[in-house]
Amino acid sequence: MAENTKKVITVNIVTPDGVVYDHHANLVVVCAIDGDLGIMANHEPIIAPLKIGEVRVKRTDDPDHEDAIAVNGGFLEVNNNVASIVADSAERARNIDLTRAERARQRAEEKIKAAEAEHDIDEVNRAQIALNRAINRINVSKHRR
Repeated sequence: MAENTKKVITVNIVTPDGVVYDHHANLVVVCAIDGDLGIMANHEPIIAPLKIGEVRVKRTDDPDHEDAIAVNGGFLEVNNNVASIVADSAERARNIDLTRAERARQRAEEKIKAAEAEHDIDEVNRAQIALNRAINRINVSKHRR
């Protein structure tokens, strides 16, 4: 019974390089394939595929602050007040190199134009994904603290 009154959820984000994020939170919001999901303590178990997007976390130790993490797809699993995100890559807002992200955006836009001129649909798709990742990193970097 005491477990059901718990108001905290643990949020962890893991990539092949290791743990990117691990904190206690009141709320985590993710960009799932079917739309945004808000997860609070005592949420029913769920597994959801994620798209390229921002993960927002309202931490328990600083209620006036929201952490932002750029996630490039992956999966969310929620079970027993733990929200685990497994992603190919993820980056906290404070760690994003904005200049590098802007260069990646520019390269992706150039690749899209070149691939469209050659009618290379596969390359257009790959470059569009790279562009989406760069734009996500740029947007998330604006939430630095």
